[in-house]
Amino acid sequence: MVRTLLVRGLWVGLIAGLLVLGFAYLFGEASIDRAIDFEEHAARAAGEPHGAELVSRSVQSTIGLAVATVVYGVAFGGIFALVFAAVSGRVGHHGPRVTAALLALVGFVSVSLVPFLKYPANPPAANNATSIQERTGLYVAMVLISVAITIAAIALGRRLIPRFGVWNATLLSIAAFVLVIAGVQLALPTVNETPADFPATVLYQFRVASLGSQAVLWATLGLLFGWVTERNLPRAWSAHAHTATPAR
Repeated sequence: MVRTLLVRGLWVGLIAGLLVLGFAYLFGEASIDRAIDFEEHAARAAGEPHGAELVSRSVQSTIGLAVATVVYGVAFGGIFALVFAAVSGRVGHHGPRVTAALLALVGFVSVSLVPFLKYPANPPAANNATSIQERTGLYVAMVLISVAITIAAIALGRRLIPRFGVWNATLLSIAAFVLVIAGVQLALPTVNETPADFPATVLYQFRVASLGSQAVLWATLGLLFGWVTERNLPRAWSAHAHTATPAR
């Protein structure tokens, strides 16, 4: 069953990557072009020579973007399928659609939204090129911390269910997650390198497109994967869920 889910996750991830490609091309490329124009204008004003492009902008915005989004989608689709197989029947008596949707929601919040709130994506010319390693390290650390706290919050919620019930235990675990995440984000250093004269509209549009691309990815994984799984594996799912659920 795991192999079947993994294969399904890979091709669903491929579809998700193609949808992200379309979304990013329609809503993100314009802001990148404006950011590059700002960067070139600032370079000319400072008397700096125009550097040669290793890869043309037309290739970056088409083939390069397609390769990046498809590889990203397939990779996340495979990971999503493996996590789905691991949690099936262990987080409540839910069918494939609900389980996939909940998993996608948790994944979007912990992997995409929470790190974005602390270290949002920036277009070209909105950051110092010399600090890219530091910024990347902080972002990766925020993702790992967010995922770890999410797992801890889920475990806490399950432990609280016998005492407080499902609804109250869920609210308490969410509150604990928010409090701990807020403390972590306050403790981590802030990165604010955007030039004062950088167009605010360009920055806003790029960030909305970036977060929107993540939402498209996770929504496709959750909805499409759950729908296909529920349609094609009802018997296998029922047997697996029954086996995975501990007896009471």
